[in-house]
Amino acid sequence: MTVTDSYLVACFGALLFSSARWFRVAQREHYLAWSASRFALRWWSLGAVNPLLFVITVFSVIASAWFPFACLVAALVVCVGPLGLKLKGRTSSLAWTRRLRTVAAVSVLFAFVLFLAIRQLGGGSVGYAVVVVLAPAFIDIALVLLKPVEKRFSQKYVTQAANTLERVNPIRVAITGSYGKTTIKGYVRHLLSETRSVVASPASFNNSAGLSRSVNEHLTDGTEIFVAEMGTYGPGEIAELVSWVKPSISVLSAIGPVHLERFGDLDTVVASKSEIFSTSRTAVINVDAYGLAAEADRLQASGIDVLRCSAKDPTADIFVTSTEGLAVTVSDRVIIAGLESDAAPTNVACAVAVATALDVPDATIAHLLTDLPTADHRRQVLLSQSGVTIVDDTYNSNPAGAAAALETLARTGANRKAVVTPGMIELGNRQATENRRFGVDASLVADDLIIVGRTNKAALANGARDGTARVHLLPNRDEAIKWVRKNLKAGDAVLYENDLPDHYA
Repeated sequence: MTVTDSYLVACFGALLFSSARWFRVAQREHYLAWSASRFALRWWSLGAVNPLLFVITVFSVIASAWFPFACLVAALVVCVGPLGLKLKGRTSSLAWTRRLRTVAAVSVLFAFVLFLAIRQLGGGSVGYAVVVVLAPAFIDIALVLLKPVEKRFSQKYVTQAANTLERVNPIRVAITGSYGKTTIKGYVRHLLSETRSVVASPASFNNSAGLSRSVNEHLTDGTEIFVAEMGTYGPGEIAELVSWVKPSISVLSAIGPVHLERFGDLDTVVASKSEIFSTSRTAVINVDAYGLAAEADRLQASGIDVLRCSAKDPTADIFVTSTEGLAVTVSDRVIIAGLESDAAPTNVACAVAVATALDVPDATIAHLLTDLPTADHRRQVLLSQSGVTIVDDTYNSNPAGAAAALETLARTGANRKAVVTPGMIELGNRQATENRRFGVDASLVADDLIIVGRTNKAALANGARDGTARVHLLPNRDEAIKWVRKNLKAGDAVLYENDLPDHYA
């Protein structure tokens, strides 16, 4: 083996080692193309040390043109950095699924071929160094190349699910929205449970793979209603789901600045979510949300039966207020009033609309509304062994949900109130603004604001200056929990707002 070949082997080994963390990023980002590269740019620019390490890497690549051994420096740095991004995550370790093994094989093979081509063309250590630095890009190239293959692979399961739906032939209810869809799905299932045989897609199984699996594993003869949650990261995805689920009743729960990094703007979110109505006879729409009053008018003009849901407009078909307990009004008749619940009024309204569209009696709806199910980690109020009230809102976070969680914290009446949060993500160019606003609101409600991590630290801390809360900056959630256990006692309360995946800083 020549010295140059030893450089090739070292750089290839470094590529294999460094790729593991980017495989995990790609997996956590649902195998979206260019996610690995996007996060690589974020991490290498984070803090003071990582940019320095990146500069060292670039200079090492350049220097290897004159000093071949410098490529080893570049290889070493990409193995060590970026600092903070772990090989094994706290929230989710790398899972070597069939899909990930395929992505890994294609990306590594692509890189290996490049190494051999560089060797044959005499590119030497400079070429080897460039390849090892571009490991995230090779993963993204593999994701792009494999997308049509994965779609074809999954099609057999989709076809099976479509055939099962046609055979069993339940009424199909589809639910989408920027947020609230999982909660509404649970409410719908609950409100229908006494009068119909209902199957709902579990957890957040809201894409093609999840929904087809839900149908194939859970739908049985005799099922009268299938409730499907539908999610999307971009235009056309819901239309694809609707093409085989074919819902007759569809719900659009809310529009907000969620996943704006992928959608771009709220109008695109409205258009993408509204794809859910293409096969519907009945549209259930939260007209309080951005752009949805106009969407309701458009759908009604097209001949679809529209049920307008609102917490603001008493003329809406389903009107739910929460001034003194929940009051639910359907077409001017009061279903229930004074209901003690912190459920979001528009979520309740959308679920009631589905129930009424399926002829559930008012008395049954009223009875079941007194015992609405709670979704795990969504404004769950718990009491710890130490007597500290915990508001668990860690499942996900959006501006509306975060504001509601603060209201829940305020209603605890605790002696000392704390908010623990890393902030909100995937809000596009509104992320800093929305986190700053949350920092303001949190610092007015809470006595202590514990900011976790670095992703939204600046925005949250900046907002907190307008309030009175004491601000604490902690590196991770474990340290935040230690702070809570040390500083809060019986009669106090803490809100855990969001829990970022650990491929965020």
